[in-house]
Amino acid sequence: VMVKGDERYLFADCAININPGAQELAEIAVESANTAKIFDIDPQVAMLSFSTMGSAKSDEVTKVQEAVKLAKELAPNEKIDGELQFDAAFVPVVAKQKAPESEVAGHANVFVFPELQSGNIGYKIAQRLGGFEAIGPVLQGLNKPVSDLSRGSVEEDVYKVAIITAAQALM
Repeated sequence: VMVKGDERYLFADCAININPGAQELAEIAVESANTAKIFDIDPQVAMLSFSTMGSAKSDEVTKVQEAVKLAKELAPNEKIDGELQFDAAFVPVVAKQKAPESEVAGHANVFVFPELQSGNIGYKIAQRLGGFEAIGPVLQGLNKPVSDLSRGSVEEDVYKVAIITAAQALM
């Protein structure tokens, strides 16, 4: 979870799955939508790629396109769309140009990265350049709440992760 003032975004997966397949990405998207609700975020899930709505062709793009289809089947009432480049997912004026039919583009608040490398880089850029506080990681999709902390965590990090874990236990 990325927080700065009143802004809250959820980035996934930034810590666990190195190169998830389409099914795993779909499950990450649905679980992330559920997790967003814990933080009082009305989830608008963007499945990220270097392509927007077929603007590029590659196996990586196809994987994200398949994941979007599967996620919509798993959670038909959730707002999940893609594949979207980050600018199309986040910036309304860019979304109107690149993905005018998308209900998520330009308004996304849950960002599902296509693999761990880009997710980890993305959250660290938001944290270090954008001034966002990173809370987590929030582990999802398990039978019971589980938390993880960095070796560099301070007391406040432990407190926040404990609150998140308790909230997950109540869901």
